[in-house]
Amino acid sequence: MAELSNQLMAVTVLAYLVAMVLYAAEYAFGSKSRIGRAAVRPARQLVGVGAPVEDDVVDDVVVEAPPQPDKRSEIIGRIAVGVNILALLLHLGTLVTRGIAADRMPWGNMYEYILSATFVGSAVWVGILLRRPAVRHIGLFVSLALVLLLGAAGMIAYTPVGPLVPALHSYWFIIHVSTIIVGSGIFLVGAVPATMFLIRDGYDKGKRRFPYSLGKNTPDATVLERLTFRLHAFAFPLFTFGALIAGPIWAEASWGRYWGWDPKEVWAFISWIVYAGYLHARATPSVKRTVATWIALLGFATMLMNLFGVNLFFSGFHSYANAGGM
Repeated sequence: MAELSNQLMAVTVLAYLVAMVLYAAEYAFGSKSRIGRAAVRPARQLVGVGAPVEDDVVDDVVVEAPPQPDKRSEIIGRIAVGVNILALLLHLGTLVTRGIAADRMPWGNMYEYILSATFVGSAVWVGILLRRPAVRHIGLFVSLALVLLLGAAGMIAYTPVGPLVPALHSYWFIIHVSTIIVGSGIFLVGAVPATMFLIRDGYDKGKRRFPYSLGKNTPDATVLERLTFRLHAFAFPLFTFGALIAGPIWAEASWGRYWGWDPKEVWAFISWIVYAGYLHARATPSVKRTVATWIALLGFATMLMNLFGVNLFFSGFHSYANAGGM
């Protein structure tokens, strides 16, 4: 089963890569990149009460019509979604076979944690696609993030299947780690529309240099910003419970203290503070949405630091197995 899991992992990455290429094709040549044909409508004119409006004094205003659908790009986009769903199923198979081989939940080390968090992110993205097909154009960047993280898991964090260390034999292992994984996976997906919102907002303001040129084919900035907020608002309570409630309770049961300034505890708290700052900024009318979104991306950067930096370069109570802890 362990070897089957490794093989499925390779096929999963390949499937996400194919989906990314298909998303890229639609992104580059799809309907979002086409200029709609101009339409003509009469402009409004203010006149006095009872004054007639003559046809020859009403100017025509040229407005941009919605882009005409491109059937070929639509087909490519639908195929991309299909391949994305296939990759998700392969991803699930990778986790299930890994868990069967280890005879436990597949969350015991950094490698398995990345597998699980990216699976949650992929599942959330597929759910968004099925509910909001209009945001499909950012699938290129979601699949890119999944490929990079899974590639890093295979090259940097891979750990052979093995039993859990004694400290992890607790029902809190499932409660604590599962909520952290779900919250982290949603934060991962939330970082993508956050990034694309900043790019699209810059494009709408007339910026044309890279990366703002990528904003031409993305959904509207308002749609991206709203999606960013909803994902973060959903993930934050889960992360709060996992990191600041379940984690300390398990720490007290295992190590006799609720808080010990362990590097992973400290960085989890930093992430929580930053994400709380984002939600507060987002709810404050005087704070620009771009500023709030930058805070959200800073929060994701702290999550990456906790995942890679702390696990690989620091030691502490959370350092398990050969590739660091969770």
